[in-house]
Amino acid sequence: MTIDKTGAPAQLQGRRGNVRYMILFMLFAVTTFNYADRAILSIAGTAMKGELGFDAVTMGFIFSAFSWAYVLGQLPGGWLLDRYGSKKIYAISIFVWSLFTLLQGGVHFLGALWAVPALFMLRFMVGLAEAPSFPANGRIVAAWFPTSERGMASAIFNSAQYFATVLFAPLMAWITHAYGWSETFVVMGGTGLVISMIWLRVIYSPKDHPRLSSAELAHIRDGGGLVEMDQGLSGGDGGESKVNRGAKLAYLKQLLSNRMLAGVYLGQYCINTITYFFLTWFPIYLVQERGMSILKAGFVASLPAVCGFLGGVLGGLISDRLIKRGFSLTWARKIPIVAGLLLSTTMVLCNYVDTQWMVVGIMALAFFGKGVGALGWAVVADTSPKEIIGLTGSLFNMFGNIAGITAPIVIGYIIKETGNFEWALVYVGANALVAVISYLVIVKDIKRVVLKPLDKEAQPYKKLSGVESR
Repeated sequence: MTIDKTGAPAQLQGRRGNVRYMILFMLFAVTTFNYADRAILSIAGTAMKGELGFDAVTMGFIFSAFSWAYVLGQLPGGWLLDRYGSKKIYAISIFVWSLFTLLQGGVHFLGALWAVPALFMLRFMVGLAEAPSFPANGRIVAAWFPTSERGMASAIFNSAQYFATVLFAPLMAWITHAYGWSETFVVMGGTGLVISMIWLRVIYSPKDHPRLSSAELAHIRDGGGLVEMDQGLSGGDGGESKVNRGAKLAYLKQLLSNRMLAGVYLGQYCINTITYFFLTWFPIYLVQERGMSILKAGFVASLPAVCGFLGGVLGGLISDRLIKRGFSLTWARKIPIVAGLLLSTTMVLCNYVDTQWMVVGIMALAFFGKGVGALGWAVVADTSPKEIIGLTGSLFNMFGNIAGITAPIVIGYIIKETGNFEWALVYVGANALVAVISYLVIVKDIKRVVLKPLDKEAQPYKKLSGVESR
């Protein structure tokens, strides 16, 4: 069999192929488990509170433990990705977070006194291990997809957060109901360990994939895909590429002083406040405020998530379609973001209805809107300096996931002080409105950031950083 320079058999060279979508499917699957592991406490939390004696504030702090570590691990995680590549670092990440998820199933053996600090530390370690995951998703999409397909690709892997609720909320609720909350952690953690092994066997960079045709490679490269991103990384083929040498923490000052990126960071923080409400307090809201059983809440929570998943995919498709129809990159991204987030503010209407089906319907509408507007990772792929995509994505993810620290705690205090969820919903809805203002007022043109060289040695990197504004 004849093999071309891309590693593809000769018969694959003449047709484009769809290998990039198989890579996207793997990103989607891994991210689904990622979010399922984050959301276990929201399903098992009510049963754990009864057995271990948590109050709402304690539960809020335990919810936030993940995000403290997740935020702290972002910049080191991005640096590791830019230095050693997405495949290796992501595989280690999946294995470690799954191991610590599994161990959470044993905290009840420690007794109520030690269970709380142990659970906090284990959740902290899960967050630290998961830190490289979304920046790695962004790097892989930037490498495997041209600009005109990047909105859809980013929306699909990002929509896994909703699919995780659709698939695993009922499953985890059933396991908790039938066997106990600890078994839920064991099942999810054990499954993740297996997935880390599968990842190592199926993920490649574009130029290394054995089944990628030269036609598909050319389609990705000519459309703006960064196909050489992981070529020659330290720990890879024995060398260090120009791209890798450019991954310097000294560039952070340039990123932090960029107005466009500041608006994107603020918008992501607000969007993630909505996300973490649904991941942490929403099932508890259904049980405590709306009188549902744990089992019913697990199934009902999946309905808004279905709408969020559909909205996420639709937002990406709309954005890419607008680009193909000649809209600027700026407005192709902003239109679905603004429209979707305005729609998500409707969750406040739940304070004015009493019937369960209307609450679920309003939350489904709000979650659909949030899905449409969740295009932050597409914006990251569009705007990151080509030298430091991992580091830039990590900075974006760090600011966004500060919401994972603040939102559960703030909502916990609101519930404790007011005795209900009314002002909690107002708080979450207001964050959606702030995100809209951020994208309309602070973020102006969406374009790729061009780094200023740090020294004479860095001059060659400037050639890698052309503006990509449409």
